[in-house]
Amino acid sequence: MAAVIHVIGLGWEGADSLSQDAQIALNQAQILCGTPRHLAHFATHPALHLPWEHLNQGIQDLKNHLAQGYEQAVVLASGDPLFFGIGRLLLSHFPPESLRFYPHVSAIQLAFSRLKIPWQDAQIISIHGRSWENLIPPLKQGVAKIAVLTDPTHNVRTIAQVIQELKLPITYHIWVCEQLGSSDEKIELLSLNEALNDQRNTLNIVVLLREVSRLLNTNSLPVLGLADDVFHGFPDQPGLMTKKEIRSLILGELQLRDGQTIWDVGAGTGTVAIEIARLLPASSVYAIEKNAMGVQLIHQNCQQLGVKNVAIIAGNAPEAFTDLPDPDRVFIGGSGGNLRAILEALDTRLPPDGIVVLALATQEHQALVLSWAKQQGWGYHALDIRLSRSLSVGDLTRWQPLNPITLIQLAKPHN
Repeated sequence: MAAVIHVIGLGWEGADSLSQDAQIALNQAQILCGTPRHLAHFATHPALHLPWEHLNQGIQDLKNHLAQGYEQAVVLASGDPLFFGIGRLLLSHFPPESLRFYPHVSAIQLAFSRLKIPWQDAQIISIHGRSWENLIPPLKQGVAKIAVLTDPTHNVRTIAQVIQELKLPITYHIWVCEQLGSSDEKIELLSLNEALNDQRNTLNIVVLLREVSRLLNTNSLPVLGLADDVFHGFPDQPGLMTKKEIRSLILGELQLRDGQTIWDVGAGTGTVAIEIARLLPASSVYAIEKNAMGVQLIHQNCQQLGVKNVAIIAGNAPEAFTDLPDPDRVFIGGSGGNLRAILEALDTRLPPDGIVVLALATQEHQALVLSWAKQQGWGYHALDIRLSRSLSVGDLTRWQPLNPITLIQLAKPHN
């Protein structure tokens, strides 16, 4: 008879948390494996006890004993062994047909049940024995619900440091859930500052819930260089906006003067248009955006930042240009596949010495713009921008690159 390994998930109650099937498997066990904490729940069990201080060595010990003729073994685990647990490691060492799994309610399930929040749409991240960099993609994407499994080194403070250093355009509620299912269970809501100073190094689940809205003190904002997190962003891609450092370079390339008429084509969330409008209160700024969600976000951002001189134009370029006053300056952040048609329209609408600045992410668009400028006799120059922000977690600092972008400035010649 081939040996069978029963992998049993436990709760804080130990033996009292077992299902009937798991209890039957346990009663038949000839070998009992697990951490000393798990084995302590079954100190009187007659099976051979194999404490696992180190997983790989423990698995090798189990293999050695099974080779000696033992047929029934139990491996004790926490929660669901196949959910960021030992199940994956066991499957890499033993054939699937030799393994039987008995899951208990996981700590993630308990955390969301205590918070009374549906979690089918949550993203689960483990930094337990893994890199904290696993947090970066879901945070930059603005995932609404994130559950994080921690360890004593990668803990609440680490998570808060990553959130702070990423300078996200959104904020999160930080819930810390400890010893779930035990009599010492603790659920605590922390502010970012509290989390940054948190000293606990115990195992816990951290649940991050994206805030819907926040109040903004506009009196504390700088004249130029608004932080990304003061803007409302797309719910599914909050980082999809022109970043602060790039905005500053764009404004420099536009060579702005107050009192001008400025178009922001493909305005997205309105970050560039709003920076210009705040800097030049006597100018008229037109934010042209085809995406309905983008139009809504521009409205929200203008209202939140107290901007009055941005007119929001919902529509596709270049058709949306028809009823607008001729511009002195134009920024093109998005073209919707109509880049050549937009440039042709601007050739007739822009005055001599008018300036167009484009932010381009692809070589194909760069080649199109430069070819067009040469054909029309427009002046041009380009900036290849590859910037990184420092990202500090604990005592370590690394570079977090922004998406590379090329700025091309076009200057219309005198006829």
